[in-house]
Amino acid sequence: MNDTKPARIDVVEARRRLDHALDDHEQAFERFFFARFLGLSFAYLPEAAADPDKQVCRLSFEVTDMLKNPQGVLHGGVMASAMDISMGHLVAKVAGPGATIEMKVQFMRPVSGGSVTCEGRFTKRGRGLSFMESHLYGPDGKLAAHATATWKMPDAQTTA
Repeated sequence: MNDTKPARIDVVEARRRLDHALDDHEQAFERFFFARFLGLSFAYLPEAAADPDKQVCRLSFEVTDMLKNPQGVLHGGVMASAMDISMGHLVAKVAGPGATIEMKVQFMRPVSGGSVTCEGRFTKRGRGLSFMESHLYGPDGKLAAHATATWKMPDAQTTA
């Protein structure tokens, strides 16, 4: 058993983060509540890509105790959510809001602390469906998780 795990999360920090997310969120890309709660920061690379299919959505956040599972490492659900967000924000930037149809996540190694980076990109962009991937890197720069996903593109969405 890992004796360095806290018995409880830092309640003051959890409340600070929750208050920040509540005060600073809006239902918009990059600013929605969950992104604010996780502390995500966003960048799109290269900034002025002539070909949107070559763009990458990079997001980063700090691993805190409140994001860890009982084993003391970043929760897999947080990792999967961050990778999904990296792909979804890229779809939105390139074509407008899309929707995840399916996603597969492979966890390679645990992340116990530090800054995490996700990079979402298209592997094949279509008009109706696109195929995407996201890599999540730990603070050591090593691949910690990989996701592949199928996305419904905005032009293919129907309104009810």
